Amino acid sequence: MCGIWALFGCDQDVSKQCNSALKIAHRGPDSFRIENINHYNNCCLAFHRLVIVDDIYGMQPMRIRSHPHIYVLYNGEIYNYRTVQKQFGFKYLTECDGEAIIHLYAQGGAEYAASMLDGVFAFCILDTAAKKVFLGRDTYGVRPMFRLLKDDGLLAICSEAKGLLGLAHGDEDHEIEIIPFPPGHIESYDLAPTGKVTLAERIQFHTIEKKPKWSDISLAIQPTSDEIHENIRILLTDAVRKRLMTHRHIGCLLSGGLDSSLIASLVVKLAKESGIQYPIQTYAIGMEGSPDVLAARKVAAHIGSEHHEVSFTPEEGIAALEDVIYSLESYDITTIRASVGMYLVARYIRKETDRVVIFSGEGSDELAQGYIYFHQQPSVEEGDEESRRLLKDLYLYDVLRADRTTAAHGLELRVPLLDHHFTSYFLSLPADMRCPQQGIEKYLLRKAFDGLGLLPAEILWRPKEAFSDGVSSVKKSWFESLQEFISQEVDDSMLETSPKLFPFNPPKTKEAFFYRQIFEKHFRSHSKWIPYTWMPKWCGYTDDPSARSLKHYKESDVQKQKEAINA
Repeated sequence: MCGIWALFGCDQDVSKQCNSALKIAHRGPDSFRIENINHYNNCCLAFHRLVIVDDIYGMQPMRIRSHPHIYVLYNGEIYNYRTVQKQFGFKYLTECDGEAIIHLYAQGGAEYAASMLDGVFAFCILDTAAKKVFLGRDTYGVRPMFRLLKDDGLLAICSEAKGLLGLAHGDEDHEIEIIPFPPGHIESYDLAPTGKVTLAERIQFHTIEKKPKWSDISLAIQPTSDEIHENIRILLTDAVRKRLMTHRHIGCLLSGGLDSSLIASLVVKLAKESGIQYPIQTYAIGMEGSPDVLAARKVAAHIGSEHHEVSFTPEEGIAALEDVIYSLESYDITTIRASVGMYLVARYIRKETDRVVIFSGEGSDELAQGYIYFHQQPSVEEGDEESRRLLKDLYLYDVLRADRTTAAHGLELRVPLLDHHFTSYFLSLPADMRCPQQGIEKYLLRKAFDGLGLLPAEILWRPKEAFSDGVSSVKKSWFESLQEFISQEVDDSMLETSPKLFPFNPPKTKEAFFYRQIFEKHFRSHSKWIPYTWMPKWCGYTDDPSARSLKHYKESDVQKQKEAINA
């Protein structure tokens, strides 16, 4: 995880404006560089580095002798950088994966470069010879980027919005000035001699490798269920393997649910096969007696990881709320609830261990229809449409949570379940295979790994439980503790003023109102960063996104899984 920041066409003292870049120092605690651009005195690029590969030559902005007119600033990992080097005969001058961006851009332009990258990224390319600036972001927005573009020709970008607030004069009245850069897009800008920019083109790129080979196979040749299961195993295993690319030690978040457990088991297995000598660490967090902690303990024993358990009290969770919301730059209820545990475990990892590269299971619920409300889908077609919508908006919710809570503590998160080879294949399968079956969500993914011994059966088939519920104490849930605290902070009369105070996405519950107040304290008038609050579908009217409000989520089911885990 690193932090990028760039400014073009600034009329004021650039050195003073660059102080805004320091607001994202947490993303790259290892080193910092800020660089003015030759012949463009009102432009500069800044970079906070978290060293993952090439400690010596990997600093940014990156330039190489063969293409001195090209500056590259990026946050991400390019997993196929060696593949494209061999394919095109590029002569790399560093060991840094990002050098591939320069060579691919020089060969075919920004859209071509983005389409050839297998990885996650947010980049800014400055070509002083062509007098162009290019911005690009990966398919699912795993790596973040915000943009500020003003009518007077000023362009600024940053990994997090907080690094742009001081640049947007009048931004409190014009909330659309700072926007999340859309995933899977490239924007090009013409750069004037004054450093001012003009938007030239916005395009949606398509990764060349994203189209799977199997999509060309005649529909008359239908793969068997066994072949589909094997393809799923091969692609997810490869997604994990390529993400072992790092010079830093590896750890895994482990909730004890299907997704994190499956990823952790594959990481441990492949690490041994690749010759990694140190033990893979796993981390579980929860309140006293939480089902997640119990399940994670069983998984860690099964896969042989060096396991860490982090306990937190309701008071500690509540005390972290403002820091969490500031890190997230969001007021979404379910995002904040789930982020508290992730934020606290990331803080523990940074303080108490030597691990920096952390694997996690984000993306499966959206891709494999893991949310409880998918049991209520009116048709497989509507379920498929909802799954694709969730994937499209991931960068605003779960991917945002995963990035910000870990980056807040200088960690780099890797999410194999959002590998574009894996997701493209999974989505190419018939919709009726991907929906819940036999009353079990994510049935296809579970079935693909059934009987292999990677995980205990009771973990592989463990019912879905919301992260914010799984970390809860058996005595009192995190949800209940939050409601008790917030009911003392927000009364009915305050909630009644909600539509007037917050006309966009007005809070409908006291909890939502409480979070929105904190958000507005730090990011006033920027509520449109979150276009809607995350809610389940097809389940009747509800103001609360918790799975506990859904009919399929029964206390008896939770009790059964606790008994199975304890067995």
